[in-house]
Amino acid sequence: QVQLVESGGGLVQAGGSLRLSCAANGNIFRINNMGWYRQAPGKPRELVAKMTYDGSTVYLDSVKGRFTISRDNAKNAVYLQMNSLKPEDTAVYYCNADPGGTWTWGQGTQVTVSS
Repeated sequence: QVQLVESGGGLVQAGGSLRLSCAANGNIFRINNMGWYRQAPGKPRELVAKMTYDGSTVYLDSVKGRFTISRDNAKNAVYLQMNSLKPEDTAVYYCNADPGGTWTWGQGTQVTVSS
């Protein structure tokens, strides 16, 4: 069974930066899609950014130009560099991937941006 292990959340002031990391553990041949979602209190979970194996990306409009997603396919890892953070970016961030075609979620990591 594949598990996604996240790290890198925390508390930061507005304008600051954080880098989230997610690594997939287990017997993995290939992960086509890896990405990040977030969920703020009282709001639905939303896609923040995703990247295909070949490097195509999709971003939430509100994070374009501030967040950058990247992958290391050899390590089955995905990263999210978050710059110019805003209080409205506060949420639990979840890693999401489809190793072997099965969608899998990480446990979530809290990102809190203070004003």
